[in-house]
Amino acid sequence: MSEAAENTELGYEQARDQLVEVVRELETGGLSLEQSLALWEKGEHLAKVCERHLEGARERIETALKSVEDEAEDAE
Repeated sequence: MSEAAENTELGYEQARDQLVEVVRELETGGLSLEQSLALWEKGEHLAKVCERHLEGARERIETALKSVEDEAEDAE
């Protein structure tokens, strides 16, 4: 399984923690240009994984709020 395929299966917290580690490594410096670019690409992918999880959570919240609003309107 490729690294990209593994990262899409990560939970939000796992992806976030890996992203934090990528940022920490990039900020430390001392890497070659190729290593830095590879880490940057990994970080971009992890950020997208996190965004997908957050978007899914946002949709669930909006659906739940709409359901509550609809129930309140029906009760009136």
